[in-house]
Amino acid sequence: MTGRRDDAMGAYVLGFHDIDKTLLPLVGGKGANLGELTAVEGARVPPGFCVTTEAYRAVVESDGTVAGLIDGLSGLRADDRGGIAEAAARIRTAVETLPVPPEIEGDILRHLDELGDGPWAVRSSATAEDLPSSSFAGQQDTYLNVSGVQAVLANVRRCWASLFTDRAVAYRIKSGFDHRAVRVSVVVQRMVFPEAAGIMFTADPVTGNRNVVSIDAGFGLGEAFVSGVANADNYRVRAGEIIARNVVTQTVELRPSPGGGTEEREIEPARRHVQTLTDEQVVRLERLGRRIEQHFGRPQDIEWGLVEGDFQILQSRPVTTLYPVPTVTDTKNHVFMSYGHRQMMTDAFKPLGLSIFALLHDRLGRSAGTVSGGRFYKDVSPELSSPWARAVTLKSLGQVDVLMANALRQVLARKDFVRDLAHGRTSMLDFGEGGLLPMARQYMKLSGSDDAGVVPELIAENERTVEELRKGIAGKSGDALFAYILDDHDVLARLTFDPRSVAAAFVGIQAVNWVNKHMKAWLGVENAADAIAQSADHNVVAAMGLDLLDVADAIRPYPAVIEHLERAGRDTLLTGLDGLEGGPEARDAIERYLRVYGMHCSGDIDITRTRWSEDPTQLVPLLLSNVRNYAPGERARKAERGRAEAERTIADLLERLRALPGGERKAKKAARRMSLIRHFIGYREYSKHALLQRYELYKRALLAEAARLAERGVVKEPEDVFFLSFDEFREVARTGRLDHALIEERRTAFEEYQKLTPPRVITSEGEVISGEYDTGALPEGALAGIAVSSGVVEGRARIVLSMDEATVEEGDILVTVFTDPSWSPLFVSVKGVVMEVGGVMTHGAVVAREYGLPAVVGVENATQRIEDGQLIRLNGSEGYVELL
Repeated sequence: MTGRRDDAMGAYVLGFHDIDKTLLPLVGGKGANLGELTAVEGARVPPGFCVTTEAYRAVVESDGTVAGLIDGLSGLRADDRGGIAEAAARIRTAVETLPVPPEIEGDILRHLDELGDGPWAVRSSATAEDLPSSSFAGQQDTYLNVSGVQAVLANVRRCWASLFTDRAVAYRIKSGFDHRAVRVSVVVQRMVFPEAAGIMFTADPVTGNRNVVSIDAGFGLGEAFVSGVANADNYRVRAGEIIARNVVTQTVELRPSPGGGTEEREIEPARRHVQTLTDEQVVRLERLGRRIEQHFGRPQDIEWGLVEGDFQILQSRPVTTLYPVPTVTDTKNHVFMSYGHRQMMTDAFKPLGLSIFALLHDRLGRSAGTVSGGRFYKDVSPELSSPWARAVTLKSLGQVDVLMANALRQVLARKDFVRDLAHGRTSMLDFGEGGLLPMARQYMKLSGSDDAGVVPELIAENERTVEELRKGIAGKSGDALFAYILDDHDVLARLTFDPRSVAAAFVGIQAVNWVNKHMKAWLGVENAADAIAQSADHNVVAAMGLDLLDVADAIRPYPAVIEHLERAGRDTLLTGLDGLEGGPEARDAIERYLRVYGMHCSGDIDITRTRWSEDPTQLVPLLLSNVRNYAPGERARKAERGRAEAERTIADLLERLRALPGGERKAKKAARRMSLIRHFIGYREYSKHALLQRYELYKRALLAEAARLAERGVVKEPEDVFFLSFDEFREVARTGRLDHALIEERRTAFEEYQKLTPPRVITSEGEVISGEYDTGALPEGALAGIAVSSGVVEGRARIVLSMDEATVEEGDILVTVFTDPSWSPLFVSVKGVVMEVGGVMTHGAVVAREYGLPAVVGVENATQRIEDGQLIRLNGSEGYVELL
């Protein structure tokens, strides 16, 4: 169709049959889609044309006064409603009074004459509207039942001006769109007056199921229920069968007004309860929707009207809110589970991060999963189709994310779906070379001996290999660097599957489970292990937060240092300390901290994320909070309070056990398990820290290689390599050749993936399964979640979405989406934690228990349902949050 594009360039007006998707810059999203619709078999599109962006440019952008007013928008903020309203009104007034040059007016008149008498619908079609990547739908204006040439011309100008409505200007500012980068075309289309009209989604907009078409239908013009004036029926159709219908009472419809425009009319009583479409019409419309979807290659949001028994298609746009369906290679049903919800990293990865994270799993002989929406999803169909694996999977997921486990139970309740579930090999017994037996032997040995020296030995062995890596990777470049990183993944895999290391972590976890189970059964004490685990040995994540208190002690006495930290940038934070009183001491303390923990950051399993060692300013808000909120020596006091609480709890529980029948025997068993908790539970957090130590060294070397490529002009910026896979990066380094268009394509895709909310569970049909709680026993209005760290606290909710924006005061309750180990320093300053994602054994829950903080996780949309600064009551014993 390139010939069509060549012929159209520079045209002021184009008919629908002269338009396809390649002309989007000329006719906008709405116009391009209408042009494409004319090529769909069976899709009757009311005739019309587009006044192109060339006309907009010739009339609006070429006017000096208007151009100056548009430039004046650049200094406005999205929340400056008054300023936006005033500036936008001036622009609209100026645009609506602009004269239309004779050649453009004449072109419009010729097309109107060719199409015959009106009336017409006149709609704006912006170049950033109705696109696959974003929908600006509703940002500009529509005028219906327009009669007469002069009225059409006036409404064309009004559509141009509607690019500068208050909401459109604010939306562009908020979304980062340049006001000059968005132009507007105008669609002029023969107005149809349907008996019924509506919207059809070719994928269920609620569940995301790609096999279900959802149709809304009402009497009169569809604008009535799009704008909320009237109700509409809803029909859900699957493969020609209506699987659900909701027929509503309709009292009002929108009809054309004799003087132009539209008016509301009452529906006569005989029609108010009647189904808008017959079943045959519903099924016929579904078939038409599928043809349109096939043409565009993705689910569509389609506007339709029923005129004299025939369906007219008024518009079709991509559905932009659906999460991508993971790819399958057969016709069986599949169920995919979010890996990110298990790892407390639900953000999208960049391509280099995806490929390097997958490298380790390849070396371990297992798959990190399929990639969908820039995130890993694991196909759990083999686990769900195996009775024994199903039970283990649901039980283990209950420890990580109850909503995910509940979602899988919902799937299993659908017998028709499960009957055709894919089978395969489960990965549950992947324990490396030798299988489960070596780990089981080590577990029996470690749990029996309770040797406090085991974890320090394991840590020392890892540190030795990290030092070897540090020395070995130094100076490596080119293909030798990539080969070295691949070889080091063999070392990493060996450490990850080391039977003694896996067993040591498992000993601590099982000891916690045993103590919680038996203390509840014998003494009625809930979550007894929470207190016992406080200040446990070798918990690197807990130490990360406490050690930042020592850094605060080094800073607190020096006002000049504090002032510098408040305003310093990434490149000056450390170097700017040298000339200040107390600066050398502060710099030494920060650098010592970064040497131990600088490999961490939010979302740290994506190697492309910025580490603390790369940008220490990420720690400044937490450091300054510690300076303000605590007196010197708080680290030692907190650690001692934790140890004392653990010792008191152990002594109290053992004393109470001895008073029971058979108490000495029970106390002896419990004392051994409690000792195992003290010696081993902290090691559970170490494996990820060990991975990140290597990631920091890999990344430094890879960025140095990228910098060399930038110097040679192979890449524009070193960070461009983040949008290549590891193998692609290696090939670019070898050949010196790069497709820059590929980088931009992937950058755009990543930005779109970031906007998506990843589902916990999604099927191969695209249906999102959310899971749910039994909320019957909760206080009225309470937000349900999972109790992961006991206690009840009240305080001010502090919504924190990013660590580098975290400003908290002692006594605040942290409310966030998820936390990974890098958030541990923030836990020091709060008295409770609420998370949208997580489970009993995820990092945030473990650290909350370590610090003695009540915590509730799995609170859906907590960051939206709780207001920043709102007083809340957090019940970490029963698992809910009350808004006070």
